[in-house]
Amino acid sequence: MAFDDTFRLSCHGVITNDEGKVLLLKANYGNGNWGLPGGALEPGETIHQALLRECLEELGQAVIIDYLSGVYFHSAYNSQAFIFRVRLTEANIVLSPEHSEYAFFAIDSLPQVQQRRVRECLDFQGQVLSAAF
Repeated sequence: MAFDDTFRLSCHGVITNDEGKVLLLKANYGNGNWGLPGGALEPGETIHQALLRECLEELGQAVIIDYLSGVYFHSAYNSQAFIFRVRLTEANIVLSPEHSEYAFFAIDSLPQVQQRRVRECLDFQGQVLSAAF
């Protein structure tokens, strides 16, 4: 990479309910896609700080980080996404203006890339995985 190249880093949390369904948020920007809570790192932040900040902003509450399960390169965005297992501290979710709704989805209903990242997170065996898409 050259000094002036752009490259993105993001952090996302896998949160499940008692039925094993995964929390996704519907964005009010871009294509309005559903995605895991989280977002881009700010200058000077660690990946843990970024995830805690993003979840507080997007969910209206603090979360507990259990572990980092994977790092995934997305060629479409020239970005590395850090995937963490996360737990809510309360049941009440208050969305930020960035998102219009939230829902819990069955893992099998997720897009293939998202499904892989979530399954690898939930099946964590103590080794951080990586892949490129």
